[in-house]
Amino acid sequence: MNGRYSRQELFEPIGEEGQKKIRQAHVLIIGAGALGSASAEMLARSGVGKLTIVDRDILDWSNLQRQQLYTEQDVMDRLPKAVAAKKRLGDINSTVEVETFVADVTPENAEELARGKSLIVDATDNIETRLLMNDAALKVGIPFFMGAVVASYGLTYPIGLGGHPCLHCLLETLPPQTLTCDTAGVISPIIQVVAAHQVTNVFKYIVGEKVDPRLKSFDLWTGGQAAIDVTTLRRPNCPSCSKKADYPFLSRENQTKTAVLCGRNTVQLTLSRDRNVELRPLAESIRPIVTDLISNVHLVACQFDGHRIVLFRDGRMLVHGTKDIVKAKAVASKLLG
Repeated sequence: MNGRYSRQELFEPIGEEGQKKIRQAHVLIIGAGALGSASAEMLARSGVGKLTIVDRDILDWSNLQRQQLYTEQDVMDRLPKAVAAKKRLGDINSTVEVETFVADVTPENAEELARGKSLIVDATDNIETRLLMNDAALKVGIPFFMGAVVASYGLTYPIGLGGHPCLHCLLETLPPQTLTCDTAGVISPIIQVVAAHQVTNVFKYIVGEKVDPRLKSFDLWTGGQAAIDVTTLRRPNCPSCSKKADYPFLSRENQTKTAVLCGRNTVQLTLSRDRNVELRPLAESIRPIVTDLISNVHLVACQFDGHRIVLFRDGRMLVHGTKDIVKAKAVASKLLG
């Protein structure tokens, strides 16, 4: 052994036995943006056995201010975040197995993604995906470590531990998501604070220590913080965590087909769920009517009708330069015929 984890093993609550447990863990991270990249780096450096990372987006310049795994070259290469994350994490710790998916999380794949994992780290940017993974985690019986950030404010809460309320239980209690990083911005220090709390709870869970079940919030700019016992807010007939749970957010009927992406003047459209898109023929078919065409094994990107368009193999299209879903659909229809 080269003593790589010696300082972590000297920390008594972990020790050599705890390090062995960390090495055996398989962590699923949903999202490879700010929280996801911070958590993934900490977990890779800690020697976790395997990381599975799922993210639907590609990199742009605004990401570099707070998403610590990525470089300017990654943006210029128009890499999907999951692809760039895998490369960087391999450079950080080649002994950690890293599996990545450039994909949206949907009712069709959420449960499959959760199965076989030790736990889930939430690094999403929207409540719909959190509710989906809340149900997936509860159904397969693993914890879901929720985290959220906007501006200088952050929130953490562990779900699926010892009969405490799930996210569905708290839905009417949590503050509404009226602010996003697109409207209120975000500073990078709050990313580190929230990710640090999430990963610390991950360590505690893996080594068998008690995880604090309280909902915690932090505002780094004002210095405010709170730790709230939400035990009494558990709903006895919650559709997601009661004995009669039917996990409603895993239902296809609750699937959102379009989305305005957080922090981006961008609409995501779901064009196909039936099969992967053949990218090379698509690129050749649209070449005469587009400019600045980029095609690789992950995506086709181009400039069309005043918008930057990115189409992924799984049938998702990003239309940059608008938040108007109707307009985005019209641009997609005009491009694809």
